Amino acid sequence: MSANFSFASLATCSQTKARAGIFSTPHGIVETPRFMPVGTLANVKTITPAQLGATGAQMVLANTYHLHLQPGEAIVAGGGGLHKFMGWHGPMLTDSGGFQVFSLSEMRKITEEGVTFRSPHDGQMIKLTPERSIEIQNILGADVIMAFDECPPYPATRQEVEAATDRTYRWLKRSISAHQRQDQALFPIVQGGVYLDLRARAAQDLAELDMPGYAIGGVSVGEPTDLMAQIVQTTAPLLPVNKPRYLMGVGTYREMAIAIASGVDLFDCVIPTRWARHGTAIVSGERWNLKNAKFREDFTPLDTTCPCYTCENFSRAYISHLVRSQEILAYTLLTIHNITELIRFTQKIRESILSDRFVTDFGHWLEPSAIDLEKTDLTST
Repeated sequence: MSANFSFASLATCSQTKARAGIFSTPHGIVETPRFMPVGTLANVKTITPAQLGATGAQMVLANTYHLHLQPGEAIVAGGGGLHKFMGWHGPMLTDSGGFQVFSLSEMRKITEEGVTFRSPHDGQMIKLTPERSIEIQNILGADVIMAFDECPPYPATRQEVEAATDRTYRWLKRSISAHQRQDQALFPIVQGGVYLDLRARAAQDLAELDMPGYAIGGVSVGEPTDLMAQIVQTTAPLLPVNKPRYLMGVGTYREMAIAIASGVDLFDCVIPTRWARHGTAIVSGERWNLKNAKFREDFTPLDTTCPCYTCENFSRAYISHLVRSQEILAYTLLTIHNITELIRFTQKIRESILSDRFVTDFGHWLEPSAIDLEKTDLTST
């Protein structure tokens, strides 16, 4: 790992593979396990960087595909790079854009060279290759950047998934060759669909390359929750123990708890911001629709144990009123709370690992009968 990056495991669970660690980057540390908010277009929707910092966020995501289309990486660079441009001075990660490109199934063409797709903004044809994805990410300047990969859909045949997994490895080699900055850590992505032997082979192949960190991709794309758990439980332990492990696009309580028990360190998901924009709060793992009549005259906070700005200052009745009135403040307050909620969940798990109480305190989330947040469509923000 580059001198600018390091990962240290401080404690491990005596009954699972869960671990608490510190991931050091040029813009600060990330205490793991940790949920990372998504800021696709160099902003976490409806809140300021100061409000974001108050949620306990340490590392934030942005997206190569979306920033390339608008405003363009040259403008971000002209603004001083991604951190300065958006006013966030902590660690950042950019996705390669692969997931977004491959979700445009009717608008793109895949070849060995890369992907050609039609811009949804102006219809212009755009070619994205591993080299171009890395070039854009080098210009944007996030601390962690992702290798360009092919994310197979679910369901897909074994032949299709194997072809995508093999291509992802070849594209990784090209991504490594194209990477130019020592102050950015390049993470490869393990693909393999729901085929556990393909996942295992991909994880072992990537582990041999001794990269700064590793991501598990191609999950939460429509497969059953139990299959996703099997994928993570198979894949994570095969990745190097001295490097951070990142599970992409996952952010429900049970999914994160199962992944942490398998040795995963980092997570991201659009759930907290998307649900906020639909008037929904996350409270103790439950999904609350603030439009419901029972909240209209409920003058208690969303969660009396939550230290966020929303819970310390406003009632359920007030937020319900804002949601019903379609006031923008409703989305801001719910976003602040929802992000705080998921970060607090991972913080509490971290504390439980440090005291070797993970199974005692969070074992119920590992059971198949655990009540979890309702699954949501994660293909857009």
